[in-house]
Amino acid sequence: MKMTFEQQWLEYDYNPFILFSSNGKIISLNTEAQFLLGGVTHHEIFELATAYANVTFGFKTTFIELEFGRYKIFALTVGYENEDEIGIKLYQSPSFKIRNPKANGELTNIYTLVDLCISSNSISNKTIFTKEFDPTIPEIIINSNNFIKLLNKIYKCFEESSKIETKIYYRTGEYIKFENKKYSIFSIEVAGEILNTQMAHELENLMAKSNFYIDIKKLITVNIPIVLA
Repeated sequence: MKMTFEQQWLEYDYNPFILFSSNGKIISLNTEAQFLLGGVTHHEIFELATAYANVTFGFKTTFIELEFGRYKIFALTVGYENEDEIGIKLYQSPSFKIRNPKANGELTNIYTLVDLCISSNSISNKTIFTKEFDPTIPEIIINSNNFIKLLNKIYKCFEESSKIETKIYYRTGEYIKFENKKYSIFSIEVAGEILNTQMAHELENLMAKSNFYIDIKKLITVNIPIVLA
C-alpha cells in the first residue's frame, strides 16, 4: 500500500518513532527506529514509553539525556489515545559539527587507507583486528596523510586490547550543509577492550588540522563528510 504524504514524513524523519501495542509488541516503526533498535531492545524503549506517558490520555514531552550506541537523545514525546496503543518519538541531539567540509586532498578509496593502517598496526602484534565495512561509500576527497596519522593514533589508543574492531558505516539521515551544499556523512568506529584515555585525548590536536570530528567514549568514532569534488 502506498504511503500518504504524512506517513512518508514520519517514515523518513531523522528522529526514531515506534508505535507499541499495550503488551509491548511493535505495531509500526520508522526507518530511523530500525537503526536505533540495533543498539537497544524494543522492550527498553517500551519501558521508556510507559514510564514517561501522561497520566491521562494525550501527549507528553520530557527533556531527558539518553544514549543508545551512537544515538544521543535529548527529549522524547509519548502519546496515547486509548488503552491499546502507545507511541514514542525520541529526539536526537546534533552529534557533531564540522566547520568546513572542504578537504585539501585527493580523491581516495577510504577502505584502502583503513586496510593499510590495519596492516601496519598488526605487524608483530598479537592483537586481533576485525572489520565490518559498508561497501557502498564512494571515493572521497581527503587528506590521506592526516587521515593515516589519525587512524594510526587511534589504533595505538587500543594497543593493549586483545581484539580491535573497525566499523565503517553511513550515518543514515545525517548530513552537514556548507555553502548551500549538503554533504552526507559516514563514520569509522574503532573499539577494543582497553582504551588509553590519556592518549585518546591527544587526538584533539590531530582533529584540529582536519575536517573530521572525533567522538571519544568507550570507543572512538571518526565522522567524515562525503566530499566528492
